[in-house]
Amino acid sequence: MYDKNKGFEYEKIAKKYLLDNGYEIVEENFSCRFGEIDIIASKESRLHFIEVKGRKNTGHGYPREAVTVAKQKRIITAAKYYLMCMGSDDVPCQFDVIEIIADNHEINNIENAFWN
Repeated sequence: MYDKNKGFEYEKIAKKYLLDNGYEIVEENFSCRFGEIDIIASKESRLHFIEVKGRKNTGHGYPREAVTVAKQKRIITAAKYYLMCMGSDDVPCQFDVIEIIADNHEINNIENAFWN
C-alpha cells in the first residue's frame, strides 16, 4: 500500500539531492488533469521533469521499475501541458527518475530515463 507521507519524505530527499548538485527547483508537485510531476527543476538552461520513486529496500525490485510506460505517458503529457501553459515549448527538457533506496541510503539520479 502506498504511504503518501513516505512519498513526500522521498521527494524531500530528492529535492535536497538536486539542490546539492546544482539544480534549481522550479516547481514541486505540478498537477493537472493529465497527470502529476513530482519535481520540475532546471540546470544549465535545461528543464528536468523528475519522477521520484522510493522503497525501503529492493526486495520487491528497484523503485525505477514502478515508472511504467503508462506512468511515463502521463508525465510526458503533463510536461507538454506545463510547457504550453508557460509558453516555453522551445526549452530543452528531459525526463529523469530519482530512485531512493532507504535502507542503503542510496540515491540514483537516472537522467533521460525515458523520452517523448
